[in-house]
Amino acid sequence: MLDIAKIRADFPILHREIHGQPLVYLDNAATTQKPQCVIDALTHYYQDENANIHRGVHYLSMEATRLYEHAREKVKNFIHAASVEEIIFVRGTTEAINLVAQSFVRSQVTKGDEILITAMEHHANIVPWQFVCEQTGAVLKVLPIDQQGNLLVEQLAAYLTPRTKICAITHIANAIGTVNPIKAIIAECHAAGVPVLIDGAQAIAHTPVDVQALDCDFYAFSGHKLLGPTGIGVLYGKKALLAAMPPYQGGGDMIRTVSFEKTTFNVLPHKFEAGTPNIAGAIGLGVAIDYLQCIGLTAINAYEQQLLRYATASILEIPGVRLLGTAHEKASILAFVMQSAHPHDIGTILDQHGIAIRAGHHCAMPLMAFFNVPASARISVSFYNTFAEIDCAMEALSEVNKIFA
Repeated sequence: MLDIAKIRADFPILHREIHGQPLVYLDNAATTQKPQCVIDALTHYYQDENANIHRGVHYLSMEATRLYEHAREKVKNFIHAASVEEIIFVRGTTEAINLVAQSFVRSQVTKGDEILITAMEHHANIVPWQFVCEQTGAVLKVLPIDQQGNLLVEQLAAYLTPRTKICAITHIANAIGTVNPIKAIIAECHAAGVPVLIDGAQAIAHTPVDVQALDCDFYAFSGHKLLGPTGIGVLYGKKALLAAMPPYQGGGDMIRTVSFEKTTFNVLPHKFEAGTPNIAGAIGLGVAIDYLQCIGLTAINAYEQQLLRYATASILEIPGVRLLGTAHEKASILAFVMQSAHPHDIGTILDQHGIAIRAGHHCAMPLMAFFNVPASARISVSFYNTFAEIDCAMEALSEVNKIFA
């Protein structure tokens, strides 16, 4: 059992008021709040250790380098990668997917080749592949879902052809919370000779991830979704694939030698980290990982599932509510629409009660179109939320009904 009161004490923002009401933060799929230890790590770096990394021989530079590379080691252990050379620091999931699209896929596809995604993807796992298709003449294929938000995995074999160059799929859908059977999907894709990229942005803070056990070729996630700072993320890639890929950007630190005639590139992982990186962000991400591991992702997942079940049962008692996404396996995301009110009105009224939820298309416009809605409201819980906070949200939703009735 988690000590929720003790955990909440670690998050300063959870103790403030919004519009005179205690903050109820239920927008965790957009970004998670930060524990004091992460905030302190950022402050400590800038206050006591600020220096550029890798190129300095003075104490501060060597100390900053040690902390930055130690954070990489933490990430490697957290996702069970084989080597720190497989851990590339990027700005977030979006940059990681763009890196793979341009550095790995673009050079391998020609007109008529295929890139496979799914109908529940975030825009960050749609638009980069559209860029590649426009650049090369490749075709974007979309594996469909059913009305409950389950991926139609039984149709995967029909979508894998000799011209499929990559399958890019979300681990957990950010808009509706569906948990995809990615291990089975990866195995089926590999049997057809197709590499797989996993968008792990929504999964990384809610369930243990073992990239070697999954056997994925690439796994991408963002630090701010797992209690870490914004502007830092990770691309995991199998070493052999990363070694064969050209750099995504050029600049300092990603080079070995430079002349006006020719440049040679640095070794992994530095080959893909051009320029001064988000040093503080990486250090903060490492501290966030330490914090999560102290609590335990298995315990976190179990508690969040209790919150999800409670919230689902509660919201279904409110007249006129339609849930979007009722998949067999779901993470702690509750997407819904109400007959009486637009999602933006729902979000605005809840905000007046100090309750933060998300309202809009959630960077999943094709998915909203599938459900025939322009937008939805979304409650997303984390392990620092409480059943009492769910009750507050449900009371406010009942008030929405009364106002618009």
